[in-house]
Amino acid sequence: MNTGTPNTPSPAHPVLRFVHRGQSKALPGIAPHRTLLAVLREDLGLTGTKEGCRSGDCGACTVVLSEPDGLGGLHHRAVNSCIALAHSAHGRALTTVEDLATPSSQGPGLHPVQQALVQHHASQCGFCTPGFVMSLYALYQTRVDEAQHSGNAPEPISRDQALEALSGNLCRCTGYRPILDAAQTMLNAPLAVGQGAEVLRLLEQTNEYHQAPCALFYSKHFIPSYQAPTTLTALLQARATLPQAQLVAGCTDVGLWITKGQQTPAAVIDLTRTAELAQVFSNDRGLSIGAAATLTDAFAALVATRPKLETFASRFAGLPVRNAGTLGGNVANGSPIGDSMPLLIALGASVRLMCWNPDTRHTETRELPLEQLYTGYRQNVMAPTEVLTHILVPPPANAALAGATQLHGEWMRVYKISKRFEDDISAVCLGLKLTLQHGIVAHASVGVGGVAATPVRATQTEAALTGQPWNADTAAAAAQVLQAEFSPISDMRASAAYRRQALAALLHRTWLESSGVAHTNLEHTSLATLTGATA
Repeated sequence: MNTGTPNTPSPAHPVLRFVHRGQSKALPGIAPHRTLLAVLREDLGLTGTKEGCRSGDCGACTVVLSEPDGLGGLHHRAVNSCIALAHSAHGRALTTVEDLATPSSQGPGLHPVQQALVQHHASQCGFCTPGFVMSLYALYQTRVDEAQHSGNAPEPISRDQALEALSGNLCRCTGYRPILDAAQTMLNAPLAVGQGAEVLRLLEQTNEYHQAPCALFYSKHFIPSYQAPTTLTALLQARATLPQAQLVAGCTDVGLWITKGQQTPAAVIDLTRTAELAQVFSNDRGLSIGAAATLTDAFAALVATRPKLETFASRFAGLPVRNAGTLGGNVANGSPIGDSMPLLIALGASVRLMCWNPDTRHTETRELPLEQLYTGYRQNVMAPTEVLTHILVPPPANAALAGATQLHGEWMRVYKISKRFEDDISAVCLGLKLTLQHGIVAHASVGVGGVAATPVRATQTEAALTGQPWNADTAAAAAQVLQAEFSPISDMRASAAYRRQALAALLHRTWLESSGVAHTNLEHTSLATLTGATA
């Protein structure tokens, strides 16, 4: 299959520099819209990385990108190369499935990850196996690096941790059990220690371009075709100069526009090198999440303040998508079935928009509630030169009681209904936050996705809840209001009637959970509960 426009080296396109197999590599003439998978297979002949879905769903194309972690080590991320732009590897170390085995006189010396998969007969048709290998390699190398840093033996890998690491990989042969067995035993063999210090040295040399405020890759007409600003001011100035350029971060949506929609943006501005936007801050005013912070980092910060969000965070997408995608990109994209917006609307989040004014030579800033960002289907209020730079999330109303099972303090839940439990798009998403004062709903925030052209706030439902005692009758009455508040469409994911019914059921579920009912779905039900077994 063709994974991108065939590459003809030309000074019209940027030079891609990265570290691979212990060497600095430079590939000239890589067009801004080409995917990393296309360059691997077509330019480098590395065909072990497979093309499956071309949409970041199956994981067959998984590779690992490594970069300095700021603590003297490396941070390893498994990502989907089919939707990642090739230049996302710029200044990073790249590892593919071909790089793991070490040839010897007695044949290929398999990496412990590969050896574990062989020992457990964990490969069936084999097409998806390279992706599984690389997802497990990222977990393996992270554990080995942590052990080296601490001087202790690597922590064992649990089945839940293996499932999390493999959440972005699908096996059409349904061979998951032996793969999970392999994941749990891959640390038992003698450890394969990486050349971290040498890789860091090479990355430092490769990343000399970061010293400039804005890394520009010029076309033959001296128009920047790919820009990677390293400061916020440089980013805003680049946007003011090229308002028609495609802004990218994790490319989990833009990658689809390229692979599925055959779009070829002539100019790209990459936010992920902008240091200020990659950070997440927490203070007494809440969280400030930069637009280039990955979903993994953003959700980690949200879960730290509201632990009940952990399950939703893990269901948002597979791990490779969360490793690459950004919360800012999800919000700016504005899909009506984007899962983060109902949650953020319920949390009372706002967005910060910034632009560069060339007349005053200063930045201009405005903030607005997130739900006011959208004007229609994938349309928003941002001017062509504006950039969504931060998402601001207020702290819990009562941090000590956030998520408590008593009727006082903040009660927060977010539910996702999809056909597949993992790595799937929602049919309906409901976020609900109640501030309770001794059993009375003092404040209600309800965000909904999948029921309108934009993510929406359920203002009528909020009114039906506010000031009422939080009990079964109030929940039932509010559920009826929620059912009638929107007019969803029927599509491939769900019918309109199902969506309305699901919203009512989810509000009822919120009441049940707040009143102490533990087993409201399979997610909260153990095997012992289903079989009637006792401890």
